[in-house]
Amino acid sequence: MASTSNMHFEISERKLLLRVVDVVALLFGLYVVSNVFNFDYFKFTEERWLWSVVLIVYYVLFSTILELYDLQKSSRYDSTFQGIILSVSITVLCYLLTPILTPELPENRLQILYFFLAIAVTIFLWRCAYIFFISSPRFFKNILIIGNTEEIKIMSDAIKRNTKYYKIVGYINSNPTQDTNDASLEDLEEITSSELMEVAEKKAVSEIIIASNQREELSKPLFESLIGLLETGLPIKEYIQVYEELTFRVPVQYIGKDFYKYFPFSRSNQNKLYLFFHRFFDIIFSILGLVASLVFIPFVLIGNLIGNRGPLLYTQERVGKNGVPFKIYKLRSMVVDAEKNGAVWATQNDSRITKFGSFLRKSRLDEVPQFINVLKGEMSMIGPRPERPAFVKQLSEDLTFYEIRHVVKPGVTGWAQVKTDYGASVEDSLRKLQYDLYYIKHRSFFLDLNIVVKTLSTVLFYRGR
Repeated sequence: MASTSNMHFEISERKLLLRVVDVVALLFGLYVVSNVFNFDYFKFTEERWLWSVVLIVYYVLFSTILELYDLQKSSRYDSTFQGIILSVSITVLCYLLTPILTPELPENRLQILYFFLAIAVTIFLWRCAYIFFISSPRFFKNILIIGNTEEIKIMSDAIKRNTKYYKIVGYINSNPTQDTNDASLEDLEEITSSELMEVAEKKAVSEIIIASNQREELSKPLFESLIGLLETGLPIKEYIQVYEELTFRVPVQYIGKDFYKYFPFSRSNQNKLYLFFHRFFDIIFSILGLVASLVFIPFVLIGNLIGNRGPLLYTQERVGKNGVPFKIYKLRSMVVDAEKNGAVWATQNDSRITKFGSFLRKSRLDEVPQFINVLKGEMSMIGPRPERPAFVKQLSEDLTFYEIRHVVKPGVTGWAQVKTDYGASVEDSLRKLQYDLYYIKHRSFFLDLNIVVKTLSTVLFYRGR
């Protein structure tokens, strides 16, 4: 079958490849420099394996925070070069400043430059090869979509918006009574059921997506062709599954009465060991956060006095786990009496937000008092953001499954916060709900760690609300 000859790296495989070869390139560069030049700051010996481990941990950590493994940015030379220079610079700096775990500073300071260049140059050369070869169209996944017109539009739009590594080579309209003369489908080739086997081989199709919830829409010849392709090993997936894999969110608006098939919530929600450590780290990080806040509290007080001219702290009722309301603590970022006429969604460039309040929001400093809510057990460090009762009531009526967000504690940060911009409408809330449900469905230690890293990146790049 020709489909097997079309080599393609999945998204997770690309990210793993980048990390693994980055580490190999890093060690290779240092090995070459240590053997070609008079370089003795970093030597590979069995007794000093800890040096390599610490260096690898530093590099992977900072590269992740600085989004060096973002596939969109990794496919461009300019963002790759900037990311490598910044990541390697911070890695080398931290490595030099931890002599207990790393070599002592060399007497010849020129060796520090060798150390930096050895890492940066080899990783950049490897990344250039990645962009030229692996990010090229020859490694795209050729897919074919089967479904009615509306569902094909939804799936193709999701693919175009969220990845450039998929190429739609054609589609089959499973509902012949529907009109396919749609402008959004003009650039896609329509094929018939009888051509499926031939097209799959000719165009090296590597995956078929069934974009139809109606089993009766699949004709007998089409069904038999799909069975034949399945027997050859060609993957056939449902579009809701693919949508979730591409967007990292649950498409609740396309899920019907059989919703239970799409919500096999993470076992971590009942795993006592996971929940214990989750709570343990909540307490540790909250205490550390409150202690660290003592450093900048004087500056916040001065800024509030000049920029906000009102009370520094304010409380607001929010809906927590199981729908139980609680008082959330925040640093005030709006003018006094900002909602004297009732609850209103905050919008981008909201005139009620003061200049100093805008700084607090973008730096996320306005969230610091919520560490108190975390210590009280009303919130967690990670989870869906808590909403106000008035908004919850409205959104529960407008959005199916909205109240499922309340099966876990709300969080100071969450999957929706690191994946999408600030929302100020029902449409934005739907998008955030999709991300929140994805988190509840896939909740795990690694997803939590991913959110923490992305939150640090958001703060570092000043991308708050």
